[in-house]
Formats: sequence, structure tokens, C-alpha cells
Amino acid sequence: MSNMRSQDWDPRSAAVLRDQRAAFDEMRERCPVAHSDLLGWSLFRHEDVVRVLNDPVTFSSAVSRNLSVPNGMDPPEHGQYRRLIEPYFTPQAVQAFEPQCSSLAADLVRSLRGRAELELMGEFAHPFAVRAQCAFLGWPASMHEPLRLWAQKNHAATFAQDRPAMADIAREFAGHVMEVLPLRRDAGNQGNQDVLTSLTSLQVKGRPLNDEEIISILRNWTVGEISTIAAAVGVVAQYLAENTDVQQQLRAQPALLPDAIEEILRMYDPLLANRRVTTRAVEIGGRTIGAGERISLNWVAANRDGRVFADPQSFRLGRDASANLLYGAGIHVCPGAPLARMELRVAAQALLDGTTGIAPIAQRPPTNAVYPASGFATLPLHITFPSQPVTGQQ
Repeated sequence: MSNMRSQDWDPRSAAVLRDQRAAFDEMRERCPVAHSDLLGWSLFRHEDVVRVLNDPVTFSSAVSRNLSVPNGMDPPEHGQYRRLIEPYFTPQAVQAFEPQCSSLAADLVRSLRGRAELELMGEFAHPFAVRAQCAFLGWPASMHEPLRLWAQKNHAATFAQDRPAMADIAREFAGHVMEVLPLRRDAGNQGNQDVLTSLTSLQVKGRPLNDEEIISILRNWTVGEISTIAAAVGVVAQYLAENTDVQQQLRAQPALLPDAIEEILRMYDPLLANRRVTTRAVEIGGRTIGAGERISLNWVAANRDGRVFADPQSFRLGRDASANLLYGAGIHVCPGAPLARMELRVAAQALLDGTTGIAPIAQRPPTNAVYPASGFATLPLHITFPSQPVTGQQ
């Protein structure tokens, strides 16, 4: 059994949490297939991660104790559910949501005018992620604060591996959904056709989605969207603050933003890892992993692997992004990637359009987020605003 194995590393040790990226880089070179009590087997090399992503038969995604639609499912069930949610992330759907999302971002930046300093995570990144998610799903503004607090509690319970707390948090989220879901079911085609309402009309296996399935879809979207988008916004803002040449280039050439964001997030991934479980014994990197053992795919280390990315810790616009695992790969590649890319672009654009300068504060360095999060827990920045009011994006 895996719990009888010796530990190759401790993902929650003080040394790792002090600088997770550096620790993961070191593990990729020293012990690329490593065992820990917390995570089971962690894979750090790009080649090994891609092997797992492309073999869903050997490496199952059915790892959660809760129903997880569709990312915690295997074929053929995975495909049946995935086909239902992909239409929400088509280019047309994302384009239709972009004006509202842009307005949210611009309004948040305007609300900060007159400030010389701000804590970007608490005052922009998290509020933007929560408001954008609620707007996308069709949830009322009254859900902003409950969802923000829920995401914080979810992170704390995951870090502590507090199973009873995690179960309570899952029930709390279900309670939030059930406050609005029956009303949307009753409204049906007569109500506003937002995402939440439209989910009630979907069918799988010849029947409507049940409450548990809808709650699972929404939970997966919400956990991924709020935590990861907020982390990504912080990572991008910090990089631009520290690299004024890149910041000025993007102010002058906003068309470069999408490529720049992908490259920044390749270097400083906002998502640490995803899980799998083996369905048979397998050998990876000279280590034998038995059937039924847990696998953790370390995105951060894989996306900084010098075997795949030349000079991996340097920012290169125009780098071939085809090997970038920011949104995964294989059958479980993130279906919401088009939405996430748009949200990150408009958030960064709002920060650049609404300010004339973003800089670090030497006396107040950022604090790093820790497992299971990436990016920053706090991010104090100096912000310079234009002398005239900003009218917003067109």
C-alpha cells in the first residue's frame, strides 16, 4: 500500500511552501517521480505528465469522493456529459459575455481611483473573479460575498486535508445552489435564459440533469474559475509590476496581451496540480506504481521543463505555445479555456487602460499562496492613475 512507502518529499514542508516553484523545479530534476503521504505519486516532468493526460484508460480521473461532472469521469461517461457543457464555451458564447465582463473589470479599476497603493488580490483579483463568475452563471450579486468566503474555506480545508470540513463545505455549496435552482426549474423557458436556468433543461442518458449533477457542474466551474482566475490575475499583475519594459510594451501594443498572458502563466502557473488514479500497475521514470494509487500532475514543474521549453524561466513573446499545459491536454483539456482566456485578457486590459503605472512596493513584498493554491495570498502594489477620469473600455 502507498501509505507504507517512505516519503520522497513533503509538499507542505516549510521549505516547499516558502517557494513552491523553486521546490517543484528542484524535484523535477532530482526526483521527477516522487512519493508523499499527502499526494501519493507526483509527476514533475512534462513528458510524464503528457503521458498520463493521453492515457485515460490507465490513469483514471474518477478520484473525487463527490460526484464530479465531467472532469472526474472516464470515457464513455465523460464524453456524454462533456458534450453538454462545451456549448457554453464556444467562441460565440464567450464573445457575447465579453462586454459585460469588460464592464465589470473596468468598474472595479475605476472604484480604486485616488488610491496610491492597493492589495491587488483582495481588492481586484478576487472581486473580479467572483463577480465575473456570478455574471456568467446568472447568479445574483447577493452571492458575491458568500462565494468569496466559500472559496476561502474550501482552500483552507483542502490544505488541512480536513475531510469533515470538506464535506461540510460541499454541502454548503449545494445549499447556495438549492436557494436558486428550484426557482429556475419552475421558470423554465419563461425565465431568463442564463447559464443556471439553461442547465435545468439539459438531458443526459435520456433524462434531465438531476440536482446533484447540476450542483457538481456548478461546483467544478466555481472552484476552478474563482480560485484560478484570481490567482492568474495576480500572477500577471505582479509580473507586469516587476517588469516595466513588458508593461510598457503591452500598454503600447494591447494586441500582444493574449500571448503575453499565456507565457507569463506558463512560467508562473496559477494552478498547481490535478489528480489521477492508476487502473493497473505501471512504470514511470523507473518507479513502479501499483494499481489504485494516486497520481498528482504538477503543472508548474511541467511547464518550466527545459527539455521542452528553451530557457524556460525567461519571458519570450512568440514562443510556441503548443506544449503549454496551462489548460491541460487530452480528453480532459479545460473546456472553459476560451472563457478563462477572455476574462484574463479583459482584466489585464482594464488594469492597463485604467492606470498609467503599476509597480511593486519595496517595503511590502507579496506573500505567496500555498498548497493547494498558487500565485499570491497578498499582493501590495503601487498604482498610478491618469489625471483625467477614465471613461471605460469600448
